[in-house]
Amino acid sequence: MNDTPPTPRRDLIAMISAIVPLYNEEESLDELYGRLTASLAAMGRAYEIVFVDDGSDDGTPSLIDELADRDRQVVALHLSRNFGHQPAVSAGLDHARGEVVVVIDGDLQDPPELIPSMVDQWRRGFEVVYAVRRRREETWPKRLGYFAFYRLLNAVSDIEIPLDSGDFCLMDRKVVDVLNHLPERMRFVRGLRSFVGFRQIGLEYDRPAREAGSPKYTFRRLFALAVDGLISFSGRPLRLATYLGLAAVGVATGLSAWIFHDAFAYGKSPPGWASTAVIVLFMGSVQLLSLGIIGEYIRLIFLEVKGRPTYIVRDRASKPRDSARRESDRP
Repeated sequence: MNDTPPTPRRDLIAMISAIVPLYNEEESLDELYGRLTASLAAMGRAYEIVFVDDGSDDGTPSLIDELADRDRQVVALHLSRNFGHQPAVSAGLDHARGEVVVVIDGDLQDPPELIPSMVDQWRRGFEVVYAVRRRREETWPKRLGYFAFYRLLNAVSDIEIPLDSGDFCLMDRKVVDVLNHLPERMRFVRGLRSFVGFRQIGLEYDRPAREAGSPKYTFRRLFALAVDGLISFSGRPLRLATYLGLAAVGVATGLSAWIFHDAFAYGKSPPGWASTAVIVLFMGSVQLLSLGIIGEYIRLIFLEVKGRPTYIVRDRASKPRDSARRESDRP
């Protein structure tokens, strides 16, 4: 993070881009569009809304195409399949044109009404304004899981990642350009946002419950995202495998000393089957845990070296310059 005081800006915004990744959000899309449009239009600047359809199998694709057909400020970006939330955000960042870019989820748990306050912080000179979840209207297992994840990530990460901050944020164009040029293909956007630095500030808000539809981040997907975030921004799990190995050596040395002491001091050896079973189980657990940690790093290396694109765009629909523009694109 850059600790130098920010220099206030004059209002230099020519366009604000809002990126909205979507996966099966047809039930909340109308309200999302209305609230997002109202918040952006109220600032009196040109804006665009980039809806990124992440391979939805409900009515979301046709709905955003309809919005793009009747609203010149809407861009409908269709990915060729479901690549996941982070690739969908990356696709939006690649296609956004604004001097200021906002990333916001499509489930209305990120309130669009917070965007003007984010822009105010940008005018003060900050280049990244990230939203910090002060309170969540979620089930207690999810709240506990998020609480533990962010604190564990912050504790082991090689960089400082703000607590309780998700992907909801505003970024200056220079920050977006840097993010788009980073070589990672397996992307954890909120971690990369912290990695690039610049002047950053948090903006607290209360995260409401989902208004419609079902959560797309299941516990399995949240766990996978947490593992990717930990592996991508910390080498400490690898050191943990080393520490476990050293601990195992220490335990084995202690047990050996105990066995030799009983053998030479009392002329007997301790019962063997229980201690042998414990040692075998302990060593096996350490080895499997260490292999699992190393395997996660190898998995990310494997995915990176293949060089496949983070996402593939099947189609793009917008109406900024002609009646109905559609084009195929690939990142």
